[in-house]
Amino acid sequence: MKMLAMVGSLRKESYNLQLALTVKERFQDQFSMEFADIQSLPHYNQDWEMDPPEPVIALRKQIVDADGIIIFTPEFNWSIPGVLKNALDWVSRVEKVMIGKPVLTAGVSMGPMGTIRGQLQMRQMLQSPGLQVNLMPPAGNEILVTHAAQKFDPAKMRLTDEATLQFVDGVIAKFIEFVKQSSK
Repeated sequence: MKMLAMVGSLRKESYNLQLALTVKERFQDQFSMEFADIQSLPHYNQDWEMDPPEPVIALRKQIVDADGIIIFTPEFNWSIPGVLKNALDWVSRVEKVMIGKPVLTAGVSMGPMGTIRGQLQMRQMLQSPGLQVNLMPPAGNEILVTHAAQKFDPAKMRLTDEATLQFVDGVIAKFIEFVKQSSK
């Protein structure tokens, strides 16, 4: 099984990147995970839709080749980062490669809300006509990691809080089954 990680933070030591790396490492025997390079995407421009730049073509191919997508997002001003919104805009036009693709959302924050507002907005976007993903139902499957500074080891760049790891493992295991069922 092949997963694609879309990490909405560009920071080198991003907690969302650390969560993605933790998932990749912990589930390496069940799926491979590539990382989408959304930083290289130019700002969405409708004038370029029919002849998109190479980074857009590469992202679309990664999405087509993936069995499932996990979007790891921080929350900026109660929303998702512009770089992630830009990536979703690019893939929602012309070829619309995300339609029907199994998707799970996840997010990490320093505060007590764990990206809940950003993920709610992203869930709305992911159901829009150009995206229409097969979104993992949220009931019990929302990965909202709070108080990140206490739950990650900065030297290892990994999530280390045992209770949070157990929860994330359970959600990822359910997502694997969701992806398998979606492919039938």
